[in-house]
Amino acid sequence: MRLLFSIGAVLVTGVLAGGDVAGIAAPGPKFELPETQAQRPVADKDAQAVDVELILAVDVSYSMDMDELAIQREGYAQAIQSKEFLQALKLGPNGRIAVTYFEWAASSDQKIIIPWRLVDGPETADAVAAEIMKTPIRRASRTSISGAITFAMPLFDEDPYRGLRRVIDISGDGPNNNGGPVTVARDAALEKGIVINGLPIMVKEPSYSTMDIDNLDFYYEDCVIGGPGSFVITIKDRDKFKEAIRTKLLMEVAGRRPERPVMRVADKEPRVNCMIGEKIWSDRWGR
Repeated sequence: MRLLFSIGAVLVTGVLAGGDVAGIAAPGPKFELPETQAQRPVADKDAQAVDVELILAVDVSYSMDMDELAIQREGYAQAIQSKEFLQALKLGPNGRIAVTYFEWAASSDQKIIIPWRLVDGPETADAVAAEIMKTPIRRASRTSISGAITFAMPLFDEDPYRGLRRVIDISGDGPNNNGGPVTVARDAALEKGIVINGLPIMVKEPSYSTMDIDNLDFYYEDCVIGGPGSFVITIKDRDKFKEAIRTKLLMEVAGRRPERPVMRVADKEPRVNCMIGEKIWSDRWGR
């Protein structure tokens, strides 16, 4: 089941108000791990067990302005240090996660900012946050969500941890317009038992100059995310940017579905052409 919801509808009571995370982590419907994930503890018995192996894949394409990029960086750093995140962390069966953070733009442009790190409490969380913040902000051309997913997949095989779940967390403000089709990359990840969640950034009016689209949230829902319990959190208000990032990380650490999601009305044909970004680029540049 895939879930789509806005930041205004997502929150379990008290989480963003600084309250307890029990609403997220309390007993309730759990994810059913794909068979490939369920077998990993046997295959990787010498690896250190964590609750989730989490890849944060962050868009730095030119359509993101410098203020957005700065807020995005601060949002991830502050979320990892937040008391709500640390509370959720300790409620997991292992009480720790593994995380890596990379930035992406074109299909050949991915840069790892944080290699795999174990986060198991305030000290390790502060260290990761400091690493995120000390790296100079950059921007680059094109938007290849497919390239980001393709780059992310083998990272799971390189880390020294064994997670109960493997999650790729994609944030971005536009559709795929470079590299292979996004649905092909998504489906390859799903076959490996990887869950993909999304954070579509919709704080600006769609613009021809930046090749934005209407209904980017639908695009992420139909074309990008997938796997058991996968979800989208949409950011439509710049002031909610950091709040949305924190909420998303809380859910990924807790491994829970939102209590009050806004569900798709029907699971029919995609509402958005999954090649729309490529079409816009071709119409604009003739290639």
